[in-house]
Amino acid sequence: MTGGVGVDATLECVGTSQSVQTAIGVARAGSMVGYVGIPHGVELPIAQMFFRTIGVRGGGAPARVYLPELLADVLAQRINPGRVLDYETDLEGIADAYAAMDERRAIKSLVRVGTI
Repeated sequence: MTGGVGVDATLECVGTSQSVQTAIGVARAGSMVGYVGIPHGVELPIAQMFFRTIGVRGGGAPARVYLPELLADVLAQRINPGRVLDYETDLEGIADAYAAMDERRAIKSLVRVGTI
């Protein structure tokens, strides 16, 4: 999609080693890869980053700070979280939701309790 040039910046959001590798792999020479949270089991490809002068920076994700405002936007249908929350269950299905995320059949799970 970039004609082999790569993208100006990428953002990896608490994923896997594979998602970090993808973020670095699609970055153009001299660009930055950002991360949110702590990716699990990740070893950075230092040589690849060195020879392509790719930087990596990141920090925590204080999601609870944004929840009240974002939840109001979701409930008012100003934001559609469907691209991230792609698995829905109730309280009894939580184990299946975790299994779906672990097996990469789901990105994030939505647990519905009662009706809105």
